[in-house]
Amino acid sequence: MMNGVTAIFLASIIVGLPVVAILVMANRFFRFREKKLEVEAVNAAEKAAQYASRSGELEQRVRILEQIVTDSGAQTAQQIEALREHSRIERKTAIASDDAA
Repeated sequence: MMNGVTAIFLASIIVGLPVVAILVMANRFFRFREKKLEVEAVNAAEKAAQYASRSGELEQRVRILEQIVTDSGAQTAQQIEALREHSRIERKTAIASDDAA
């Protein structure tokens, strides 16, 4: 039969080895997850910088469009009307020349 010291030694080996193996695996898993999160954080920061840059470009374009609309809105409307009138006159002239022929 086994004495008490041998039984304790065997029990600690039987219980201890799986516990140590589980701790090692858990440590590796959590280090892997930490590195994965770091990579994801870097990617997210890069995307945020790209979106911020694109957002700045779009804001600048909107400012220019607002300036065009507010500064020359009336002038643009007059130009459009002049083009429409010119188009009407050309159509009337074409119709009149077809009738005369």
